[in-house]
Amino acid sequence: MKALVLSMLWLAAFGLAATPSAAGDLKVGDAAPNFTLQASDGKTYTLADMKGKQTVVLAWFPKAFTQGCTIECKSLAEHGDMIKKYNAKYFMISVDPLEQNKLFAEAQHADFPLLSDPTKEIANAYGVLAVERGIANRWTFYIGTDGKITAIDKQVKPATSAEDMAAKLGELGVPIRK
Repeated sequence: MKALVLSMLWLAAFGLAATPSAAGDLKVGDAAPNFTLQASDGKTYTLADMKGKQTVVLAWFPKAFTQGCTIECKSLAEHGDMIKKYNAKYFMISVDPLEQNKLFAEAQHADFPLLSDPTKEIANAYGVLAVERGIANRWTFYIGTDGKITAIDKQVKPATSAEDMAAKLGELGVPIRK
């Protein structure tokens, strides 16, 4: 019993303990973990502040300036008009430092914010952290205006990310902007 307690304390101390919202077991219908993160556009975004206003899309990506992530960012930058017609705010999000995401957003001409989670706290809360690699999995979360997860895409195709995101928003019945 003492060994179990010590193991649990060790896991908790290093942020590795499984909790209902942190073990990669988030599912559709669950409340999305709140966050307050800095973005490449110089602003700070908080999920709770967007609640009730619009759908929020978090496109987690592994690492700035890598092949798949560059392709995904370009897709969203070049075809973002398909997404912007919906009442939704979309972000790419990684555990990269803010300065790295700023440079990446600039290089890809991203006209949408890239969020930075360098502490990996939010990545853990969403269950996207690939612990062995220290980077996020390429998963996209769709969060309704009620703050609940409406869809999770774990099979993101970087080259068609914008088209797929727009299609999913349509499928979910997200209203078109007027």
